[in-house]
Amino acid sequence: MTINFYKALLFCALSCCSLLALGQTKKSESDDDAKKSGLNISLNYLSNSVFMGRADSVRTATVSPVIKYAFSSGIYLSGGLELIPGRKKNKLDGGDLTLGYDFDITDGLSGGISYSKLFYSATSTQVSSAVSSTFSGNLTYNIADIISTTLNADYNINKQGIAGDIFLNLGVCHDFTFGANDELSISPTIEANTGTQNFYDGYLVYRKLKNAKKTTAETALIQAYTAELSQYRLLDYEFSLPVEYSAGNFTLKATPIYAVAQNEFKSAAVVKALGLSAQTTVFYFDIGVSLKF
Repeated sequence: MTINFYKALLFCALSCCSLLALGQTKKSESDDDAKKSGLNISLNYLSNSVFMGRADSVRTATVSPVIKYAFSSGIYLSGGLELIPGRKKNKLDGGDLTLGYDFDITDGLSGGISYSKLFYSATSTQVSSAVSSTFSGNLTYNIADIISTTLNADYNINKQGIAGDIFLNLGVCHDFTFGANDELSISPTIEANTGTQNFYDGYLVYRKLKNAKKTTAETALIQAYTAELSQYRLLDYEFSLPVEYSAGNFTLKATPIYAVAQNEFKSAAVVKALGLSAQTTVFYFDIGVSLKF
């Protein structure tokens, strides 16, 4: 698929902003907090399970309790569950365990690395349900309290028989803060995700087509479609507006997200044969509360 000029221009702008930030410095906004160890318990509600702009044809809302302990060194451990409140049974859909390390490089540059082991139930319909584990790395720069730029790289190990995926995310945001101690922050954000789509192949194999009977023509159609998924492509643009309010050790967050999928290669015939969502855009939101100890 040919990327329209304005889309390519936007992606280049995000890349340039991230590179420009390499030469900038600023006091880290969480220098003091990063040195403290502590426990964080949170509860999040996601209105739809969306991964790289891809979603199942049926909306899947999830509730996720998460517990995280961070050491003063920057090392942290976390674990979470994913529950599907709309189901009458099999409400436990998945979970994860993560070991990570956050660090500061300079006053204006911070980063992190992590490894996550993911678990999904046999009945999960989430697009990411073929992912077995993830290695992640990220860098964040803040330019003179005006713009924050992020660069994230992930490598996903998928279930046996499905090739792994590599992703690169570029993001730019600006924080508007209110209150004497910045209790309220609003952070308009734009991101671009690039990578391979083998996870989507796994989603089709393990979820959509596990027990499906296919004609010869449908098999050929599926093979032609999935052959494109191993190519490195622009996957989606995401526009979000995170809002966060903090009072003491209590934090309330709400993030509306609008994702515009790219390079899905889904013709009307593919959508019909595989029972996929025909949407190229999806709006969803994430709401969460957390408490620090």
